[in-house]
Amino acid sequence: MGKGNDKADKRVGNGKNGAMSRADYEAALEPMQLELMQVARWVKHTGQRLLIVLEGRDTAGKTGVINAIELGLNPRLCQVVALGKPNDEERSQWYFQRYVPHLPAAGRITLFDRSWYNRAGVERVMGFCTEAQAKAFLRQVPDFERALVEDGILLFKYWLTVDQAEQEKRFAERVQDPRKRWKLSPIDLQARLKYREYGAARDAMLKATHTEAAPWTLVDFNDQRRGRLTLIRHLLDRLPDVAVPEEVLAFEPLPGPPGRESLRGAFKPLAGWR
Repeated sequence: MGKGNDKADKRVGNGKNGAMSRADYEAALEPMQLELMQVARWVKHTGQRLLIVLEGRDTAGKTGVINAIELGLNPRLCQVVALGKPNDEERSQWYFQRYVPHLPAAGRITLFDRSWYNRAGVERVMGFCTEAQAKAFLRQVPDFERALVEDGILLFKYWLTVDQAEQEKRFAERVQDPRKRWKLSPIDLQARLKYREYGAARDAMLKATHTEAAPWTLVDFNDQRRGRLTLIRHLLDRLPDVAVPEEVLAFEPLPGPPGRESLRGAFKPLAGWR
């Protein structure tokens, strides 16, 4: 870990060297995940609150990078928030209200798989909010996020970029693979036809909400493995380089011979996989 002072407003990770192999990816990811475990210990020990917002086009790879970050972390300390569409009651509330209960408490890490920025993206492009509501949101976001940061939350905002040709390839994979089809919705299939409109909405969002208190970082996710590594490295390099020793556990030998499961009557374990 190392704390960076530069304003993070540039794209990182050019993805020009071809797709990364799984073996190379896993070899590079493992030491970063060990660093993430150190981060979790530091957050717990100091009572810090770490908030990571992941945004981007459909299929960009938000869920994949979240899985890479949280793998190996204590789920009691690290939560993922992926809210569905608001219900009638939530639609009547202040727009940010339903997100506030999910902000991290002391000693916690929260990852938003999409966030309040839905209003600047899908809601604006697909007509789920009025243009006046979208503009009001963009005016309010800097103050909302500044209040979070001034209260002590460590806020990191990432936008995952993907070209339309690659996005179409991933959409096709979801259509063809039953294991990925749950990721598709009728709205997604409508939204894929509005690639340029989403780009214009993104640009307006970045212009209005890229602030000194809460800057955006764009990461190239045309190669998802390379993108995950780039994002995680960037995150780690912007956190304080403070090592918290891992708790030492006394692992004493058993006082006698190891036991075996003893099951009586009709209770028997399932036979092993063949």
